[in-house]
Amino acid sequence: MLDDVVSDIVASPEIAPHASPESRIGQFRQILLWPVELVPPNPDPAHHDFAAMLAKLGPNNPWRVVDDEFTGDPKNFQERHYNEFVTFLPPVQRFLYGSGNASKAAASVSSESPVTTFRRTDVAVVRAVLTPGAKPIELKVAHVDLYFFFEIDVAILALELFSEDINLADAQDVLFRLGRTHPAYWEKDTGVAGHCAVKVEFVSGQGEILAASDYEDRDKFLAQVCSKRAARVAAHWQYLLNPLVPHHSDQAGALRYKQLEYYRMPQMAFIAMKGGSELTRADYIRLAFASGPGDCSELPFSQRHLEDFEARYCYDRYFGQHNEVEWPQSRYMSCGHALVVTGSGENPFFVDPNHGCLNSFRHEHFLVFLIAHFHKATLLMFSDHLTGAMSRLDAHNKSAILAFRAASRRALQTFLRFTHRYWFHSVSNQTQAHDIFALCRTHLEIDRLYDDIRQEIQEMSEFLENEALRRQSDTVTRLTVVTTLGLIGTTVTGFLGMNLLDWANQSTPWRVAAFTTVLVPTIILTLVTIAKSRRLSDMMESLSDGTATWLPRSQRTPKH
Repeated sequence: MLDDVVSDIVASPEIAPHASPESRIGQFRQILLWPVELVPPNPDPAHHDFAAMLAKLGPNNPWRVVDDEFTGDPKNFQERHYNEFVTFLPPVQRFLYGSGNASKAAASVSSESPVTTFRRTDVAVVRAVLTPGAKPIELKVAHVDLYFFFEIDVAILALELFSEDINLADAQDVLFRLGRTHPAYWEKDTGVAGHCAVKVEFVSGQGEILAASDYEDRDKFLAQVCSKRAARVAAHWQYLLNPLVPHHSDQAGALRYKQLEYYRMPQMAFIAMKGGSELTRADYIRLAFASGPGDCSELPFSQRHLEDFEARYCYDRYFGQHNEVEWPQSRYMSCGHALVVTGSGENPFFVDPNHGCLNSFRHEHFLVFLIAHFHKATLLMFSDHLTGAMSRLDAHNKSAILAFRAASRRALQTFLRFTHRYWFHSVSNQTQAHDIFALCRTHLEIDRLYDDIRQEIQEMSEFLENEALRRQSDTVTRLTVVTTLGLIGTTVTGFLGMNLLDWANQSTPWRVAAFTTVLVPTIILTLVTIAKSRRLSDMMESLSDGTATWLPRSQRTPKH
């Protein structure tokens, strides 16, 4: 079977058979996304403005707010900004850029974009040793950005790296090993962290090593899971998010975060092959799944597993054609956590950073991928909040019920805001952006996750409504008992009010004393009636349906 597949690869006119691990890539870009859940300093407010908190942390804070191109000088507004804007539907435009219906001085939440972007510029190069004994690979840093979303306790780190001369095997290994927040395991013989780079260093523009990975420090990772029941974040990733600190750590910090997803970061990749170096089907599969390097003539998985690979994971609108006006040989592939674009580095339009495919990859398609993973991260955040609220619920503890009611109300409010402000089934009517977003959402199973969260919130709301109805019914029952017993007192006092006793001529002190003598026992009797109202209610119900008996419990004949 595999030999037949290899023969099909060799015979295919679109996929050349002569690609090899040493094939050179003329333009390689990788964008890593790391969604994290932000932990509020206290649970009372409905939402927290984490972006404002980060902006106020002082001069040692490496993050700076990125200026909005739409509020600057129109002379500096580039055509690529326009192309990016018109790609999206109006609701998505308002989400990404704001409505622009107010001056900057009088801007409000409704007019500004709910997305705030921070950027740090101290990291210039990422140097990585991917495997033991391998030479270091240096990737230049294009951007390090941090995205906040108003009223949503989620932030997303975006790290964009690029290289203009790297071979295919190294690029595949970078996609496989670089974006790991912590190791999955350690090799038994060497102690090397499994699936991770041997060493990752963040280097400044002056060549100074700012941070280095500590994947090899097995004891630290084991101790963290043992004591905190949460995986430890590798040292270089902690540095990149600083001054945000991991929630499950002993570090002090006003802004704290915890991981939401799998330890492997979502990523995008742009690969422009040099002339004479084309990809085989096995290469495409490895790139689509970011599964690491391998023999270009052997499939990484079974043929049965991959028989629908092109239909499920590839967007081939322009793949295999040779019309120079369009994007010849460009192929988009996504498995959910990865979005990979491949094409010919010899085609000017494909590698054009201002008007071509590379420009779309870095801007429009990046935002498409960002929105999809923001949706997933937010839904996972809701799931975490709901799970925490349910775990603290104690039906016999009044304060726990009140706390659960408050947490449920906050969750419902935030979910409604998310649904009406951030939730989109489609972000664009442009065919390519629309189809890529749909491909990513399908593999991320966002609709299923959304339906699950909505069902959970609905069940919590129904529980609270039933609890309120139960309390209301219980209150009505108690009031009914008190009213029934009060009817006796009303009748008696009414009878006494028929001047049977001539107390009207008594002195005022005497009448006050008589009133107090009657009032105090009446209050005590009323309070006792309320306290015993449930038992009295049961007794009244027994009397009403004829099941009451005056015999002691031990002498009652059981009913069969």
